[in-house]
Amino acid sequence: MNILATLTSLYMILIFVRIILTWFSEAEYGKSPKILYDITEPYLKWFRRFTGIRAGMLDLSPIVAMTVISLVNQIFLFLARYGRIRLGIILAMLVSALWSVVSFLLGFFTVILVLRLIAYLSRQDIYYTPFWKIIDTISQPVLYRIKRILFGPRIVNYRNGLIVSILTLAGIAVGLHFLVGFVFSMLGNFPL
Repeated sequence: MNILATLTSLYMILIFVRIILTWFSEAEYGKSPKILYDITEPYLKWFRRFTGIRAGMLDLSPIVAMTVISLVNQIFLFLARYGRIRLGIILAMLVSALWSVVSFLLGFFTVILVLRLIAYLSRQDIYYTPFWKIIDTISQPVLYRIKRILFGPRIVNYRNGLIVSILTLAGIAVGLHFLVGFVFSMLGNFPL
Protein backbone atom coordinates (compact mmCIF):
# COMPACT_ATOMS: atom_id res chain seq x y z
CA MET A 1 0.00 0.00 0.00
CA ASN A 2 2.94 2.35 0.66
CA ILE A 3 4.21 1.73 -2.88
CA LEU A 4 0.75 2.41 -4.35
CA ALA A 5 0.46 5.58 -2.25
CA THR A 6 3.87 6.74 -3.49
CA LEU A 7 2.95 6.01 -7.11
CA THR A 8 -0.34 7.90 -6.86
CA SER A 9 1.49 10.82 -5.21
CA LEU A 10 3.97 10.94 -8.09
CA TYR A 11 1.14 10.75 -10.61
CA MET A 12 -0.62 13.65 -8.87
CA ILE A 13 2.57 15.70 -9.23
CA LEU A 14 2.76 14.85 -12.95
CA ILE A 15 -0.87 15.89 -13.44
CA PHE A 16 -0.28 19.12 -11.54
CA VAL A 17 2.76 19.96 -13.69
CA ARG A 18 0.74 19.15 -16.82
CA ILE A 19 -2.06 21.48 -15.69
CA ILE A 20 0.42 24.29 -15.00
CA LEU A 21 2.05 23.81 -18.42
CA THR A 22 -1.31 24.27 -20.15
CA TRP A 23 -1.31 27.87 -18.94
CA PHE A 24 1.69 28.63 -21.14
CA SER A 25 2.21 28.54 -24.86
CA GLU A 26 3.37 25.25 -26.29
CA ALA A 27 5.92 27.10 -28.42
CA GLU A 28 7.87 28.02 -25.28
CA TYR A 29 8.57 24.38 -24.39
CA GLY A 30 8.73 22.59 -27.73
CA LYS A 31 8.24 18.82 -27.65
CA SER A 32 9.63 18.11 -24.16
CA PRO A 33 6.22 17.89 -22.39
CA LYS A 34 5.08 15.24 -24.92
CA ILE A 35 6.05 12.44 -22.53
CA LEU A 36 4.16 14.16 -19.71
CA TYR A 37 1.14 14.52 -22.00
CA ASP A 38 1.26 10.83 -22.98
CA ILE A 39 1.40 9.74 -19.34
CA THR A 40 -1.38 11.97 -18.01
CA GLU A 41 -3.76 12.34 -20.96
CA PRO A 42 -5.55 8.96 -20.66
CA TYR A 43 -6.55 9.72 -17.08
CA LEU A 44 -7.53 13.35 -17.70
CA LYS A 45 -9.37 12.46 -20.92
CA TRP A 46 -11.62 10.10 -18.98
CA PHE A 47 -12.87 13.04 -16.85
CA ARG A 48 -13.14 15.46 -19.79
CA ARG A 49 -15.85 13.34 -21.38
CA PHE A 50 -18.31 14.42 -18.66
CA THR A 51 -19.81 17.65 -19.97
CA GLY A 52 -21.25 18.60 -16.58
CA ILE A 53 -17.76 19.41 -15.30
CA ARG A 54 -17.56 22.70 -17.21
CA ALA A 55 -18.43 26.21 -16.05
CA GLY A 56 -18.71 28.17 -19.27
CA MET A 57 -15.22 28.33 -20.79
CA LEU A 58 -13.66 26.98 -17.62
CA ASP A 59 -12.83 23.25 -17.71
CA LEU A 60 -13.08 21.88 -14.17
CA SER A 61 -12.31 18.26 -15.10
CA PRO A 62 -8.63 18.48 -13.96
CA ILE A 63 -9.84 19.55 -10.49
CA VAL A 64 -12.19 16.58 -10.32
CA ALA A 65 -9.45 14.26 -11.62
CA MET A 66 -7.01 15.52 -8.96
CA THR A 67 -9.68 15.09 -6.28
CA VAL A 68 -10.35 11.48 -7.26
CA ILE A 69 -6.68 10.52 -7.35
CA SER A 70 -6.14 12.33 -4.04
CA LEU A 71 -8.97 10.29 -2.50
CA VAL A 72 -7.44 7.05 -3.80
CA ASN A 73 -4.07 8.16 -2.43
CA GLN A 74 -5.61 8.80 1.01
CA ILE A 75 -7.17 5.33 1.01
CA PHE A 76 -3.80 3.75 0.15
CA LEU A 77 -2.08 5.73 2.90
CA PHE A 78 -4.73 4.78 5.45
CA LEU A 79 -4.51 1.10 4.50
CA ALA A 80 -0.70 1.22 4.70
CA ARG A 81 -0.86 2.77 8.16
CA TYR A 82 -3.69 0.77 9.76
CA GLY A 83 -4.10 -2.32 7.60
CA ARG A 84 -7.87 -1.96 7.31
CA ILE A 85 -10.39 0.72 6.66
CA ARG A 86 -13.86 1.45 8.04
CA LEU A 87 -16.87 2.65 6.10
CA GLY A 88 -17.02 5.82 8.22
CA ILE A 89 -13.47 6.69 7.20
CA ILE A 90 -14.27 6.18 3.50
CA LEU A 91 -17.36 8.38 3.84
CA ALA A 92 -15.31 11.00 5.68
CA MET A 93 -12.71 10.91 2.90
CA LEU A 94 -15.45 11.37 0.29
CA VAL A 95 -16.84 14.34 2.21
CA SER A 96 -13.32 15.72 2.50
CA ALA A 97 -12.71 15.36 -1.24
CA LEU A 98 -16.03 16.95 -2.10
CA TRP A 99 -15.38 19.79 0.34
CA SER A 100 -11.94 20.37 -1.20
CA VAL A 101 -13.48 20.90 -4.63
CA VAL A 102 -16.37 23.04 -3.36
CA SER A 103 -14.16 25.21 -1.14
CA PHE A 104 -11.69 25.72 -3.99
CA LEU A 105 -14.48 26.80 -6.35
CA LEU A 106 -16.06 29.10 -3.77
CA GLY A 107 -12.69 30.69 -3.06
CA PHE A 108 -11.83 30.97 -6.76
CA PHE A 109 -15.10 32.65 -7.69
CA THR A 110 -14.90 34.94 -4.65
CA VAL A 111 -11.43 36.11 -5.72
CA ILE A 112 -12.65 36.63 -9.30
CA LEU A 113 -15.59 38.74 -8.07
CA VAL A 114 -13.33 40.74 -5.73
CA LEU A 115 -11.00 41.47 -8.66
CA ARG A 116 -14.00 42.56 -10.72
CA LEU A 117 -15.19 44.82 -7.90
CA ILE A 118 -11.74 46.42 -7.60
CA ALA A 119 -11.69 47.04 -11.34
CA TYR A 120 -15.19 48.52 -11.21
CA LEU A 121 -14.39 50.81 -8.29
CA SER A 122 -11.11 51.99 -9.85
CA ARG A 123 -13.09 53.01 -12.98
CA GLN A 124 -10.21 52.15 -15.27
CA ASP A 125 -10.77 51.19 -18.88
CA ILE A 126 -9.91 47.54 -18.35
CA TYR A 127 -11.80 45.92 -21.17
CA TYR A 128 -8.92 46.01 -23.64
CA THR A 129 -6.53 43.77 -21.73
CA PRO A 130 -6.75 39.96 -22.04
CA PHE A 131 -6.53 39.45 -18.27
CA TRP A 132 -9.63 41.54 -17.58
CA LYS A 133 -11.51 39.96 -20.46
CA ILE A 134 -10.93 36.57 -18.82
CA ILE A 135 -12.00 37.95 -15.42
CA ASP A 136 -15.19 39.32 -17.00
CA THR A 137 -15.88 36.07 -18.86
CA ILE A 138 -15.65 34.08 -15.63
CA SER A 139 -17.37 36.58 -13.33
CA GLN A 140 -20.45 37.43 -15.39
CA PRO A 141 -22.19 34.00 -15.30
CA VAL A 142 -21.54 33.64 -11.56
CA LEU A 143 -22.72 37.16 -10.84
CA TYR A 144 -25.82 36.69 -13.00
CA ARG A 145 -26.83 33.43 -11.28
CA ILE A 146 -26.36 34.75 -7.77
CA LYS A 147 -28.29 37.93 -8.55
CA ARG A 148 -31.12 35.89 -10.11
CA ILE A 149 -31.35 33.64 -7.05
CA LEU A 150 -31.21 36.46 -4.49
CA PHE A 151 -33.06 39.26 -6.25
CA GLY A 152 -35.22 37.51 -8.84
CA PRO A 153 -36.32 39.78 -11.68
CA ARG A 154 -35.50 43.03 -9.80
CA ILE A 155 -32.76 45.20 -11.31
CA VAL A 156 -29.82 45.64 -8.96
CA ASN A 157 -26.97 48.15 -9.15
CA TYR A 158 -23.84 46.42 -10.54
CA ARG A 159 -21.64 47.42 -7.58
CA ASN A 160 -24.23 46.25 -5.06
CA GLY A 161 -24.67 43.01 -6.99
CA LEU A 162 -20.92 42.39 -6.82
CA ILE A 163 -20.74 43.11 -3.09
CA VAL A 164 -23.77 40.93 -2.28
CA SER A 165 -22.39 38.10 -4.45
CA ILE A 166 -19.00 38.22 -2.72
CA LEU A 167 -20.64 38.19 0.72
CA THR A 168 -22.94 35.35 -0.36
CA LEU A 169 -20.07 33.17 -1.56
CA ALA A 170 -18.07 33.90 1.59
CA GLY A 171 -21.11 33.11 3.77
CA ILE A 172 -21.70 29.83 1.93
CA ALA A 173 -18.04 28.89 2.40
CA VAL A 174 -18.14 29.57 6.15
CA GLY A 175 -21.46 27.76 6.60
CA LEU A 176 -20.29 24.72 4.65
CA HIS A 177 -17.04 24.65 6.63
CA PHE A 178 -19.00 24.23 9.87
CA LEU A 179 -21.35 21.69 8.26
CA VAL A 180 -18.41 19.61 7.02
CA GLY A 181 -16.87 19.74 10.50
CA PHE A 182 -20.13 18.46 11.97
CA VAL A 183 -20.36 15.65 9.38
CA PHE A 184 -16.77 14.64 10.15
CA SER A 185 -17.51 14.41 13.85
CA MET A 186 -20.54 12.27 13.07
CA LEU A 187 -18.49 9.92 10.88
CA GLY A 188 -16.08 8.98 13.61
CA ASN A 189 -13.78 11.85 14.60
CA PHE A 190 -11.90 11.88 11.32
CA PRO A 191 -9.55 14.92 11.43
CA LEU A 192 -10.58 17.88 9.29
